[in-house]
Amino acid sequence: MYQRLRDLREDRDWTQKELAAMLGMSQTGYSKYETGENDIPTSILLKLADIYGTTTDYLLGRTDTFAPPKKK
Repeated sequence: MYQRLRDLREDRDWTQKELAAMLGMSQTGYSKYETGENDIPTSILLKLADIYGTTTDYLLGRTDTFAPPKKK
């Protein structure tokens, strides 16, 4: 999961600092998510899925299908 987060960020040429700003947090705090040092809170996981246009299942490694969330 953690490598997937890093890959998604790097694919967009974003720094940790830029992504952290989108999430309203510090670069250091976000870095700990990418390294697995800290667990990712549900609220942050949902924001990341929205930012990347995918599902939480994809971010968590439960599927390899990068699919946008289905509309209700």
